[in-house]
Amino acid sequence: MKRSFFIILVFISGMTSLGLEMCASRLLGAYFGSSLYIWAVLIGLILIYLTTGYFLGGRVADRYPSERVLCLITGSAAVATALIPFISQSVLSWSVDAIEHISVSAFLGSLLGTVLLFAIPVTLLGLVSPLAIRLVTSDVKRSGRISGSLYAISTCGSILGSFLPVLWLIPTFGVRRTFLIFAALLFAASLWGLWQMQPRPLWRPLAVIIQATLIGTLLMQLGPLKQIPNLIYHQESLYNYIQVVQQPDGTRQLILNEGQAIHSVYYPDKTHVLTGWYWDYFLAAPYFNKGFTPDKLHRVGIVGLAGGTIAHQFTQVYGPVPIDGVEIDPAIVDVGRKYFDMNEPNLHVHVQDGRPYIATTHETYDEVVIDAFQQPYIPFQLTTKEFFSQVRSHLSPQGVVTLNTGHTQTDYRLVQSIVATMSTVYPSVYVFNVPNTFNTVVMATMQPTSMETFRAQLSQVDPSTTLGQVANEVLPVVQKGQPGNGVVFTDDRAPIEELTDQLLLSYIQGQP
Repeated sequence: MKRSFFIILVFISGMTSLGLEMCASRLLGAYFGSSLYIWAVLIGLILIYLTTGYFLGGRVADRYPSERVLCLITGSAAVATALIPFISQSVLSWSVDAIEHISVSAFLGSLLGTVLLFAIPVTLLGLVSPLAIRLVTSDVKRSGRISGSLYAISTCGSILGSFLPVLWLIPTFGVRRTFLIFAALLFAASLWGLWQMQPRPLWRPLAVIIQATLIGTLLMQLGPLKQIPNLIYHQESLYNYIQVVQQPDGTRQLILNEGQAIHSVYYPDKTHVLTGWYWDYFLAAPYFNKGFTPDKLHRVGIVGLAGGTIAHQFTQVYGPVPIDGVEIDPAIVDVGRKYFDMNEPNLHVHVQDGRPYIATTHETYDEVVIDAFQQPYIPFQLTTKEFFSQVRSHLSPQGVVTLNTGHTQTDYRLVQSIVATMSTVYPSVYVFNVPNTFNTVVMATMQPTSMETFRAQLSQVDPSTTLGQVANEVLPVVQKGQPGNGVVFTDDRAPIEELTDQLLLSYIQGQP
């Protein structure tokens, strides 16, 4: 067999192995998030599969040094890859049920089961390089050069496999069709190799049927990546799996990735301003400043714009105050404009990561709202002492910074760490534990302030107005922030994922 074939097959195999890893992260991210722990499990197991493949590949190369064996291995890997989009659906649905029923064993089992879906194809791909080296090497004196060249070719394929899904395939075709595209390419290369041999009569028609089936699956209507009630729109973007649901009363909700939180709410009848959730609390933050009146709110910054719920509320309550909304995902911005009427003329949308935006903007704000989640985690770079110092440099003398975080019924360690961190930058910090939720809103002020001033000013607001209703929500639950033994988050050390996972595990296990 020609050496050019081995080069192409090794290249495509390397590309597919890394492509599977990138696709796996997206498949898991829609259900489990993309924390460091998920990446550690994914990368660790992929490396285990490749190690197993390398070891077995060496033995197979010595016992069965055959081009046909190599092509059968890569063809089998292609078929196993093509099965992933169809098999994973039932496993991932199981994970959703596990979360709903608070079954930790099923939840962890489904995570492991999902990752194990990749054991067969990745292990088989690990066999390719050792076997190809054995088949190409005819002169032991050149074995080092040949093995180095083939591993370099495989690595070049892996480089392409890391960028191709992220930059083109997944945003254009979706993660499941990306699996199928890699499977079709790998099987086509395997079929080419088998075609050059003198196979048994059944090999050619069987291989052609499989290849035609793989190509046919690319044309199938696969439906949503996840099945959830009342879904009216879904999209896989560069950053998220975006879902929009519409309730029977017309209310629309923005759900991202694993779907365990609602990121925006929109009432098409426009008669609702308040949601009854933590978003309402941000409206009250400026009242910590003595003598504050609505006309003194000159500019608002929102890091984590989502579908624009917070921007809607500030516009309706405070009028056309300039709002800078920062959202990292341009697809979410498009969905917000199309499905959530995020078209206020006073809203200036910045498609950018929140941290670089705050570091480079020249604007000054009376309130900065931080509501950025890659559920269930707040991006660590938005929780550190250094970040809050950057925010402080862009607040007016009466400025307030607000942030949404979480807790369980008895575990407030994450809240305490956020309070401890913000207390190193701001003179006064307050917490609001939103009733009947796991949300805690944390507020910090540029000037020394007091709960007495906050209560006194909001108590004077007409109770029939929207702000009067906000006062009824926030006044019973406002507390002075108590850092306790909270860890101060810094850019060097911010174990926010560890704390969040501990809270999540306690919740899943049904512990208070």
